[in-house]
Amino acid sequence: METSVKQLEAFFNPSSIAVVGATKRINKAGHVIFKNFVENKRRGVFKGEIFPVNPCEDSILGVQCYRTVTDVPGKLDLVVIVVPAKIVPSIMKDAATKKAKTVVIISSGFGEIGNHELENQVVAIAKKAGIRILGPNCLGVYDSRTGVDMLFLPETKILTTGDEVIATPRPIPGDIAIVTQSGAFGVAALDYLTGRQIGISKFVSFGNKCDVTETEMLHYLLYDEETKVILLYVEDIKTGREFLQVAKKVTRKKPIVAIKSGRTEAGARAAASHTGAIAGSDRIYDTVFAQTGVFRAKDMEEFFDAGKALAMQPPANGLNVGLITDAGGPGIMAVDECVLKGLIVKRFSEKTVLKFEKLKDEGKLPKFATNLNPVDITGSATSEMFECAAEILFQDHEINGIVMLGLHHTPALQEDYIDRVARVASKHNKPIVACDIGETEMALHTRSRFDKLDIPAYGSPEDAARAMNALMRYGQYLKQNKLFTTYLQAFMKAKRKQ
Repeated sequence: METSVKQLEAFFNPSSIAVVGATKRINKAGHVIFKNFVENKRRGVFKGEIFPVNPCEDSILGVQCYRTVTDVPGKLDLVVIVVPAKIVPSIMKDAATKKAKTVVIISSGFGEIGNHELENQVVAIAKKAGIRILGPNCLGVYDSRTGVDMLFLPETKILTTGDEVIATPRPIPGDIAIVTQSGAFGVAALDYLTGRQIGISKFVSFGNKCDVTETEMLHYLLYDEETKVILLYVEDIKTGREFLQVAKKVTRKKPIVAIKSGRTEAGARAAASHTGAIAGSDRIYDTVFAQTGVFRAKDMEEFFDAGKALAMQPPANGLNVGLITDAGGPGIMAVDECVLKGLIVKRFSEKTVLKFEKLKDEGKLPKFATNLNPVDITGSATSEMFECAAEILFQDHEINGIVMLGLHHTPALQEDYIDRVARVASKHNKPIVACDIGETEMALHTRSRFDKLDIPAYGSPEDAARAMNALMRYGQYLKQNKLFTTYLQAFMKAKRKQ
């Protein structure tokens, strides 16, 4: 790992941390952040030393408090600052005296409101001392494995009824990293992924990114063994040329899914007032993402759907989609979305059609099932029918990826079809995504079971088609760069180790 990248490790796995602005006042950000570390230390997740800094307190949560950063004993890897913007420069000077490696400035009130002079002052102090800064105006870092948790948003809230509910969940460990310029969007992402039972490796919120940029963080994540897929939210990219070079390097080994807001003139204006971003031409971003192999999601749903698919399934070796359904209408909707995305839904080969005809003759598929693409096994679907159809399409070398719509409502279909299909899929290195429509118990159970078996499942035909599109586009990019076989072998090897 390069030295410039290695320094960023202190953001995620510090041996010592000072929280400046830690307080006993439970509704303050400084209290929530400090409590996060204390709790994770108590649970044995966070292994480093924790020091609260507040001149008005003797101790917080049973931990001795220090008046200034310079009073803290020993070395400091990381300083988290949660104090009013005007006093941040003096804290930075103390951090420099202490020879801290990294600083996260949670505080707002800098460039995003036009206070560039104050922000520049902070940057100058850091540069002179060799300190790397994340922020200001950010949520900092959450690492699911090391116990670093700077999210100042409490995990639970008490309703007026007195009931305690999950408000800002911390996801389980996983292999998706989130890199975001918007803290609020980032927290919403954590909530969404937790609700979908999808784990993350790391979460990084940049805010104004006065120093460390998304480009440097992407470079860092290239070396992170816990991260397989990177989800990137940006409002602007300041270092365009550097981003091009780094993103190309990263996408050769790990997929990046990006959502770029500020696409319209009004959106760009909002971005400027949010983090001080200069959004730039949307067409330029389209070109940059295409050149670097970054998959650009058009909306939040596609952003998460693509990330989930790329984490769970291998990329596709082409653009030919085969569909299996027990519901004609949703099957057509999936076909339409595939075609609109530029994927190919062609008639199955004669060999494959004959295999389905044989199953009909043997009574293993309904006589009235259609088998030209999609395979519609109709409302008579059984678990065995889905298993047989999946086996045939996995064996068809002309089909590069499978979209399966197993709507649970049909009377003869039992839940064991999920495990049957998963067993078939495990013998092949071709991607498959699933869809079941509904929001009641059986639909939720079906999608959850598929997800647990590493087959990404979605609640609409369009979402499933868009997920397959991400797998196919990434496969195309890898093939263009003669990296498909290498990536696929590494992906399948890692999957077998799970």
